[in-house]
Amino acid sequence: MTAPSSTFSTLQLELDPRGFATLWLDRAETHNAFNAQMIRELIIALDQINANPALRFAILRGRGRHFSAGADLAWMRQAAELDFQTNLDDARELAELMYNLARLKVPTLAVVQGAAFGGGLGLVACCDMAIGTQDAQFCLSEVRIGLTPAVISPFVVQAIGERAARRYLLTAERFNGEQARELGLLAEVCAADELAGRVQHWVDQLLGNSPQALRAGKELLREVGPGELSPALRRYCENAIARIRVSSEGQEGLRAFLEKRPAHWQLIVEDPS
Repeated sequence: MTAPSSTFSTLQLELDPRGFATLWLDRAETHNAFNAQMIRELIIALDQINANPALRFAILRGRGRHFSAGADLAWMRQAAELDFQTNLDDARELAELMYNLARLKVPTLAVVQGAAFGGGLGLVACCDMAIGTQDAQFCLSEVRIGLTPAVISPFVVQAIGERAARRYLLTAERFNGEQARELGLLAEVCAADELAGRVQHWVDQLLGNSPQALRAGKELLREVGPGELSPALRRYCENAIARIRVSSEGQEGLRAFLEKRPAHWQLIVEDPS
């Protein structure tokens, strides 16, 4: 049985005893649209996930029909009345959310159904992996209303590449789940009625992996970046493999492999509910 964590107004943070968190966007009545409160609560929730050493990974989802429809209309009306400095403060808060999600210590999986527009698409791009339904809809619609997706743009470029980002940022075209998979934004797509089963498959896959290695692997990828070779990067990678080989989980994993038995972290994989 999953247990709720701290109480939020726009989110639900569920902690599974097997060692992962599910963070739900919980404003289904507004299609999980962003407002200032949701952004602040997402930052707090991500801090809680980062501070919990028992977590192996985190899943980001949206309640209701849509993952996230982007910015809340009421919030946008307020922003239209704000001066430059106040808008800059709002942008910095949104940037803190996106950068904190991208740099979360544990791996992240976004699960997308319905719309993922604007900042919602940004959240998907910030996650390490994402799956979704074939009929999910994605859009960088900001240019339609005289804006640009400035804060999320670096993460979108990393996720789908510069050329595709130019197309979808400048045209505001919608694209579906199949196209998102072809672009690399989604790792996998499925029919809507198959999504729950595919989420369970990904959970089982991740639960089979060493918690320490998952965190170390994500840190390694941050250092490797685009993979540009340098003497400093070579030394970092050499030290990284040596450190994890002599770690407790590295030793356990090697012994389990050689003894043809499950490692201790693979023994708690059944859904407790």
